[in-house]
Amino acid sequence: MDLIGQLERENGKKTLPTVHIGDTVEVNYLIKEGDKERIQLFIGTVIALKNRGIRRNIVVRRIVQGEGVERTFPLHSPRVKDLVITRRGETRRAKLYFLRDRVGKQTRLKELLGEKARKEREFEKAVRAAASEAGAEGS
Repeated sequence: MDLIGQLERENGKKTLPTVHIGDTVEVNYLIKEGDKERIQLFIGTVIALKNRGIRRNIVVRRIVQGEGVERTFPLHSPRVKDLVITRRGETRRAKLYFLRDRVGKQTRLKELLGEKARKEREFEKAVRAAASEAGAEGS
């Protein structure tokens, strides 16, 4: 009887990569120019995650010609064609708004490597397996 949850499951994307704060991501976003559509690549650092479920958004920041550019992407939008995580960042905060005041090499985050990265990948595999089992049971 959870109508909203049912609508979210029907209309949302089936699989999404597990995105964390501090990750460097490549977002393939479909943009429309006149009557043409093309996919534009936006590469940057995830500085915020907002909401949950089908309303989940990420805020991605990058530096273009010395100017900071932030863009919010709804993860379940049909305009977001692909989301590729290129680098895992190690952070201790939920929002990285302090990066707005920094330029150049100061905006770099420590990369998540070694044992921590391996444990995180194993955890994500377990979560995906549990989700696929739950999806198989619900069918």
